[in-house]
Amino acid sequence: MKSKLIGFAAVVGVSLGLAGAAHADQLADIKAKGKITAATEMHYAPFDLLVDGKYEGICHDLFTEVAKELGVEVEFLDLPWQSILPGLEAGKFDFVNAPVTITAERMKRYNFTLPIGNATVALAKKAGDDSISKPEDIAGKAVGSQKGSAQLEQLKAFSATLNPPADVREYVNIDEALADLAAGRIQAVANSMPLMGYAAVQRPGLFEMVMPPFGTPKYFGWVGTGGEDSKTLIAAINDAILKMHEDGRLKAINEKWLGTSPDLPTTMPDVK
Repeated sequence: MKSKLIGFAAVVGVSLGLAGAAHADQLADIKAKGKITAATEMHYAPFDLLVDGKYEGICHDLFTEVAKELGVEVEFLDLPWQSILPGLEAGKFDFVNAPVTITAERMKRYNFTLPIGNATVALAKKAGDDSISKPEDIAGKAVGSQKGSAQLEQLKAFSATLNPPADVREYVNIDEALADLAAGRIQAVANSMPLMGYAAVQRPGLFEMVMPPFGTPKYFGWVGTGGEDSKTLIAAINDAILKMHEDGRLKAINEKWLGTSPDLPTTMPDVK
Protein backbone atom coordinates (compact mmCIF):
# COMPACT_ATOMS: atom_id res chain seq x y z
CA MET A 1 0.00 0.00 0.00
CA LYS A 2 1.20 3.42 -0.89
CA SER A 3 1.13 6.19 1.76
CA LYS A 4 1.68 9.80 0.79
CA LEU A 5 2.90 12.46 3.17
CA ILE A 6 2.19 16.08 2.45
CA GLY A 7 2.89 19.13 4.55
CA PHE A 8 0.69 21.86 5.88
CA ALA A 9 1.28 24.14 2.93
CA ALA A 10 -0.19 21.58 0.56
CA VAL A 11 -3.45 21.42 2.47
CA VAL A 12 -4.56 24.61 0.80
CA GLY A 13 -4.21 22.89 -2.55
CA VAL A 14 -6.34 19.91 -1.62
CA SER A 15 -8.90 21.60 0.60
CA LEU A 16 -11.05 22.93 -2.24
CA GLY A 17 -11.37 19.48 -3.76
CA LEU A 18 -12.19 17.87 -0.43
CA ALA A 19 -14.55 20.51 0.97
CA GLY A 20 -18.08 19.26 1.25
CA ALA A 21 -17.10 15.65 0.54
CA ALA A 22 -18.67 14.28 3.73
CA HIS A 23 -22.18 12.93 3.41
CA ALA A 24 -24.34 10.19 4.83
CA ASP A 25 -22.53 7.42 2.93
CA GLN A 26 -18.98 8.64 3.41
CA LEU A 27 -17.56 5.12 3.34
CA ALA A 28 -18.97 4.46 -0.14
CA ASP A 29 -17.53 7.75 -1.34
CA ILE A 30 -14.07 6.89 0.02
CA LYS A 31 -14.16 3.43 -1.53
CA ALA A 32 -15.21 4.92 -4.86
CA LYS A 33 -12.20 7.25 -4.75
CA GLY A 34 -9.94 4.42 -3.56
CA LYS A 35 -8.35 6.73 -1.00
CA ILE A 36 -8.95 8.11 2.47
CA THR A 37 -7.32 11.37 3.53
CA ALA A 38 -6.46 11.46 7.25
CA ALA A 39 -5.00 14.33 9.27
CA THR A 40 -2.83 14.34 12.37
CA GLU A 41 -0.06 16.35 14.00
CA MET A 42 3.20 14.50 13.48
CA HIS A 43 4.83 15.76 16.67
CA TYR A 44 3.18 13.56 19.29
CA ALA A 45 5.48 10.59 19.78
CA PRO A 46 5.01 7.68 20.02
CA PHE A 47 1.62 8.04 18.33
CA ASP A 48 2.76 10.38 15.57
CA LEU A 49 6.31 11.50 14.72
CA LEU A 50 8.53 12.50 11.82
CA VAL A 51 11.82 10.66 11.45
CA ASP A 52 14.02 12.11 8.70
CA GLY A 53 10.90 13.49 7.05
CA LYS A 54 9.07 10.16 7.20
CA TYR A 55 5.82 9.74 9.12
CA GLU A 56 5.98 6.97 11.75
CA GLY A 57 4.33 5.96 15.03
CA ILE A 58 1.47 4.01 16.54
CA CYS A 59 -1.26 5.88 14.67
CA HIS A 60 0.59 5.59 11.37
CA ASP A 61 1.01 1.83 11.76
CA LEU A 62 -2.52 1.21 13.03
CA PHE A 63 -4.25 3.37 10.44
CA THR A 64 -2.22 1.88 7.61
CA GLU A 65 -3.63 -1.50 8.66
CA VAL A 66 -7.13 -0.01 8.83
CA ALA A 67 -6.80 1.31 5.28
CA LYS A 68 -5.80 -2.18 4.14
CA GLU A 69 -8.97 -3.55 5.72
CA LEU A 70 -11.02 -0.86 3.97
CA GLY A 71 -9.30 -1.67 0.68
CA VAL A 72 -8.13 1.89 0.02
CA GLU A 73 -4.92 3.90 -0.01
CA VAL A 74 -4.29 6.43 2.74
CA GLU A 75 -2.98 9.96 2.34
CA PHE A 76 -1.68 11.45 5.61
CA LEU A 77 -1.71 15.20 6.28
CA ASP A 78 0.57 16.89 8.84
CA LEU A 79 -1.27 19.81 10.51
CA PRO A 80 -0.95 21.86 13.70
CA TRP A 81 -3.16 20.32 16.40
CA GLN A 82 -5.25 23.48 16.77
CA SER A 83 -6.37 23.28 13.11
CA ILE A 84 -7.23 19.58 12.94
CA LEU A 85 -10.75 19.41 14.37
CA PRO A 86 -11.83 22.68 12.70
CA GLY A 87 -10.39 21.33 9.43
CA LEU A 88 -12.44 18.15 9.79
CA GLU A 89 -15.61 20.18 10.29
CA ALA A 90 -14.76 22.30 7.24
CA GLY A 91 -14.46 19.17 5.07
CA LYS A 92 -10.77 19.66 4.27
CA PHE A 93 -10.07 15.93 4.75
CA ASP A 94 -11.98 12.72 5.45
CA PHE A 95 -10.85 11.70 8.90
CA VAL A 96 -8.66 12.46 11.92
CA ASN A 97 -6.15 9.73 12.77
CA ALA A 98 -4.61 11.81 15.55
CA PRO A 99 -5.03 10.37 19.06
CA VAL A 100 -7.95 12.51 20.31
CA THR A 101 -9.02 12.15 23.93
CA ILE A 102 -12.57 10.82 24.14
CA THR A 103 -14.61 13.27 26.21
CA ALA A 104 -18.36 13.73 26.70
CA GLU A 105 -18.17 17.24 25.25
CA ARG A 106 -16.37 16.10 22.10
CA MET A 107 -18.75 13.16 21.64
CA LYS A 108 -21.60 15.67 21.25
CA ARG A 109 -19.81 17.11 18.23
CA TYR A 110 -17.89 14.25 16.61
CA ASN A 111 -18.14 10.51 16.02
CA PHE A 112 -15.34 8.58 17.74
CA THR A 113 -13.88 5.18 17.00
CA LEU A 114 -13.17 2.59 19.64
CA PRO A 115 -10.15 3.43 21.84
CA ILE A 116 -6.74 3.14 20.19
CA GLY A 117 -4.63 4.33 23.15
CA ASN A 118 -4.48 5.26 26.84
CA ALA A 119 -4.92 9.01 27.44
CA THR A 120 -4.66 9.10 31.25
CA VAL A 121 -2.57 12.08 32.32
CA ALA A 122 0.92 11.58 33.74
CA LEU A 123 3.94 13.78 34.43
CA ALA A 124 7.51 13.74 33.22
CA LYS A 125 10.25 15.53 35.14
CA LYS A 126 13.92 16.15 34.54
CA ALA A 127 15.99 13.11 35.50
CA GLY A 128 17.41 13.42 39.00
CA ASP A 129 14.93 16.09 40.19
CA ASP A 130 14.21 14.85 43.71
CA SER A 131 11.81 17.71 44.42
CA ILE A 132 9.06 15.88 42.48
CA SER A 133 8.27 12.32 43.53
CA LYS A 134 4.46 12.36 43.16
CA PRO A 135 1.98 14.50 41.19
CA GLU A 136 1.15 16.72 44.17
CA ASP A 137 4.77 17.91 44.26
CA ILE A 138 4.19 20.18 41.25
CA ALA A 139 2.49 22.68 43.61
CA GLY A 140 4.01 26.09 42.91
CA LYS A 141 6.18 24.74 40.06
CA ALA A 142 6.11 25.56 36.35
CA VAL A 143 4.44 22.75 34.39
CA GLY A 144 3.87 22.63 30.64
CA SER A 145 1.22 20.95 28.52
CA GLN A 146 -0.17 21.21 24.99
CA LYS A 147 -2.55 24.01 24.14
CA GLY A 148 -6.02 22.79 23.21
CA SER A 149 -5.55 19.30 24.68
CA ALA A 150 -7.77 17.48 27.15
CA GLN A 151 -4.62 16.79 29.18
CA LEU A 152 -4.08 20.54 29.62
CA GLU A 153 -7.60 20.91 31.00
CA GLN A 154 -7.05 18.02 33.41
CA LEU A 155 -3.74 19.57 34.51
CA LYS A 156 -5.49 22.87 35.21
CA ALA A 157 -8.19 21.13 37.24
CA PHE A 158 -5.59 19.18 39.23
CA SER A 159 -3.48 22.31 39.75
CA ALA A 160 -6.49 24.10 41.25
CA THR A 161 -6.54 21.54 44.08
CA LEU A 162 -2.93 22.32 45.07
CA ASN A 163 -1.64 24.98 47.46
CA PRO A 164 -0.14 26.88 45.80
CA PRO A 165 -1.38 25.95 42.33
CA ALA A 166 1.13 25.01 39.65
CA ASP A 167 2.27 27.62 37.14
CA VAL A 168 0.62 26.05 34.08
CA ARG A 169 2.23 26.97 30.77
CA GLU A 170 0.75 26.21 27.35
CA TYR A 171 2.76 25.04 24.32
CA VAL A 172 1.92 24.67 20.64
CA ASN A 173 3.20 21.09 20.70
CA ILE A 174 4.60 18.73 23.28
CA ASP A 175 8.10 18.76 21.78
CA GLU A 176 8.43 22.42 22.74
CA ALA A 177 7.34 21.65 26.31
CA LEU A 178 9.89 18.83 26.60
CA ALA A 179 12.60 21.13 25.22
CA ASP A 180 11.85 23.67 27.95
CA LEU A 181 11.89 20.88 30.54
CA ALA A 182 15.30 19.74 29.32
CA ALA A 183 16.56 23.33 29.48
CA GLY A 184 15.27 23.82 33.04
CA ARG A 185 12.74 26.52 32.11
CA ILE A 186 9.91 24.40 33.54
CA GLN A 187 9.95 21.61 36.12
CA ALA A 188 7.50 19.11 34.62
CA VAL A 189 5.39 18.28 31.57
CA ALA A 190 1.88 16.82 31.74
CA ASN A 191 0.44 14.74 28.93
CA SER A 192 -0.83 11.24 28.21
CA MET A 193 0.88 8.41 30.07
CA PRO A 194 2.18 6.69 26.88
CA LEU A 195 3.66 9.93 25.61
CA MET A 196 5.47 10.71 28.86
CA GLY A 197 6.63 7.10 29.17
CA TYR A 198 7.99 7.15 25.63
CA ALA A 199 9.94 10.36 26.35
CA ALA A 200 11.47 8.78 29.46
CA VAL A 201 12.37 5.54 27.66
CA GLN A 202 13.90 7.34 24.69
CA ARG A 203 15.94 9.76 26.82
CA PRO A 204 16.47 8.03 30.19
CA GLY A 205 19.28 10.35 31.29
CA LEU A 206 17.14 13.40 30.64
CA PHE A 207 13.55 12.60 31.61
CA GLU A 208 11.82 10.47 34.25
CA MET A 209 8.18 9.53 34.74
CA VAL A 210 6.33 10.72 37.84
CA MET A 211 3.96 8.02 39.02
CA PRO A 212 1.12 7.40 39.56
CA PRO A 213 -0.83 9.15 36.79
CA PHE A 214 -3.46 11.59 38.00
CA GLY A 215 -7.08 12.16 37.05
CA THR A 216 -9.69 9.68 35.87
CA PRO A 217 -8.75 7.05 33.26
CA LYS A 218 -9.10 8.40 29.73
CA TYR A 219 -8.71 6.93 26.24
CA PHE A 220 -7.69 8.12 22.79
CA GLY A 221 -9.86 7.49 19.76
CA TRP A 222 -9.88 8.61 16.15
CA VAL A 223 -12.49 11.07 14.94
CA GLY A 224 -14.97 11.46 12.12
CA THR A 225 -17.44 14.23 11.45
CA GLY A 226 -20.54 14.45 13.61
CA GLY A 227 -24.10 13.40 12.95
CA GLU A 228 -24.84 10.75 10.33
CA ASP A 229 -22.02 11.81 8.00
CA SER A 230 -19.31 9.45 9.19
CA LYS A 231 -21.26 6.65 10.87
CA THR A 232 -20.72 4.08 8.10
CA LEU A 233 -17.02 4.93 8.03
CA ILE A 234 -16.69 4.74 11.83
CA ALA A 235 -18.45 1.36 11.86
CA ALA A 236 -16.04 -0.04 9.25
CA ILE A 237 -13.00 1.31 11.11
CA ASN A 238 -14.29 -0.15 14.37
CA ASP A 239 -14.63 -3.53 12.65
CA ALA A 240 -10.98 -3.23 11.57
CA ILE A 241 -9.86 -2.27 15.10
CA LEU A 242 -11.71 -5.27 16.58
CA LYS A 243 -10.10 -7.53 13.98
CA MET A 244 -6.67 -6.20 15.02
CA HIS A 245 -7.54 -6.90 18.67
CA GLU A 246 -8.33 -10.48 17.73
CA ASP A 247 -5.43 -11.26 15.40
CA GLY A 248 -2.76 -9.58 17.53
CA ARG A 249 -1.80 -6.72 15.21
CA LEU A 250 -2.91 -4.05 17.69
CA LYS A 251 -0.87 -5.68 20.46
CA ALA A 252 2.20 -6.05 18.24
CA ILE A 253 2.13 -2.41 17.10
CA ASN A 254 1.82 -1.14 20.67
CA GLU A 255 4.65 -3.37 21.85
CA LYS A 256 6.82 -2.11 18.99
CA TRP A 257 6.50 1.49 20.18
CA LEU A 258 5.83 1.19 23.93
CA GLY A 259 7.47 -2.08 24.92
CA THR A 260 4.07 -3.11 26.29
CA SER A 261 0.45 -3.19 25.20
CA PRO A 262 -2.21 -1.23 27.14
CA ASP A 263 -5.46 -2.93 28.07
CA LEU A 264 -7.89 -1.14 25.75
CA PRO A 265 -11.67 -1.63 25.88
CA THR A 266 -13.41 -3.22 22.90
CA THR A 267 -16.59 -1.20 23.52
CA MET A 268 -16.97 2.55 23.86
CA PRO A 269 -15.99 3.67 27.37
CA ASP A 270 -18.47 5.47 29.58
CA VAL A 271 -17.25 9.07 29.57
CA LYS A 272 -18.52 11.90 31.76
